[in-house]
Amino acid sequence: MMKSLPFFAVILGIPLSIGYAFEWTDTEGKYLDLKHEYRPIARYIYEPIDESSSERREATYKPFCHIYDRYLKDQFITKGPGGKFTHHRGIFYGFSQISYTDRNGEKHEKIDTWHCRRGHLVHREFLEQSADSESASFTSLIDWIGDDGKSFAEEKRSMTFTISGADIIVDFESILSPTVPEMHVDGDPQHAGFQFRAHNDVNDKHKNATYYIRPETGAADMGKTINWSAKLDDKTTRNLPWKAMSYIVHDKRYTVCYLDHSKNPKPARYSERDYGRFGSYFAADLVPEEPLTVRYRLVIRQGEMKAEEVAKHSEIFWSDQ
Repeated sequence: MMKSLPFFAVILGIPLSIGYAFEWTDTEGKYLDLKHEYRPIARYIYEPIDESSSERREATYKPFCHIYDRYLKDQFITKGPGGKFTHHRGIFYGFSQISYTDRNGEKHEKIDTWHCRRGHLVHREFLEQSADSESASFTSLIDWIGDDGKSFAEEKRSMTFTISGADIIVDFESILSPTVPEMHVDGDPQHAGFQFRAHNDVNDKHKNATYYIRPETGAADMGKTINWSAKLDDKTTRNLPWKAMSYIVHDKRYTVCYLDHSKNPKPARYSERDYGRFGSYFAADLVPEEPLTVRYRLVIRQGEMKAEEVAKHSEIFWSDQ
C-alpha cells in the first residue's frame, strides 16, 4: 500500500516517490547517516582523530563505513572499534606497509594506515554529497598522515549506494594521490587493501556458521577458509573476480559479495576469516602524476546467495565500467 503524504506535500506538488527516496543526515564532525524508505542503510564515520587519550585515538584514527540491519533499529551488521582486532572497521581501506620519500629527500618506512601505527587517516571535508530516489553518494577528502604528522597523500574516497530488491549495493572508489615525490603501498592479505569486517558478534557467537562462496568451487563448508600465501599462490587465492561471505548476526544470515574490478592493480591476493573479515590487497608504486585509482562493489543481502548469482553481479559490475 502506498504511503500517504502530508496534505501540504500534495498542495506543493511534491512527487509521491519522495517517501521512498534516499536521505542523508549529517551529525556534523562525527558521522553521516543514510536512510532509504525511512530505514537506515549506512553510516560513514568521519570524526577527526582525537589524541587526548589512547582510547580516543583508537576510536578516531581512520574513517570507515558501517552497514545497518535494515529491519532492526540502530543495529549494525558491521564492526566498529573494539572487539577482536579493533582496527577492523566495517568497510575500510588502507595499507600496513607504506614507504615514501618526502620533499626534503627523507625516507619514511613502515608507515601504517591499517592499524594506524606511525600513521593515520583524517577526513577533511565532503567534496560531494547527493541523494535522490535512485541512489545516494558522497566523496570524502582524506589526508594520509605519516610518522612526522604531515600529509604524504590525499585520497578522494567515493561511495555510492543503491537498492535492488533485497540487495544493498555499495560502490567504492578511491583516488589516492601522493603529495610527496614517490610512494609505495604494500602489506599482506590480512593487513592491507579493501576489506569488509562483519559485526563482532560473528566472532563471539557464530564464527563456525560462516562460509565462503568462491569461483569454480562454489559454497565451502562452514568454518573453512583459505588464504593466499607464498605456498598457496594460485587461482584459488589470487586475482579472483569475486568472492562472497555468508554469516549470521542478530540471529539472521547475511551474504556479502565482494567484487573486484579488472582494472584494479594486480596481483590481488585474497584473505578469509571465519570471524567475518575478508577482502584482498595489492602492492603499488605511486607518483603525483599517476594516482592510484581502485573500484570495488559490495552486494549485501539478508539471506543467502548461490555462486551463479554472485557471478552475475560480477558480470554486471564489469559491464558498468
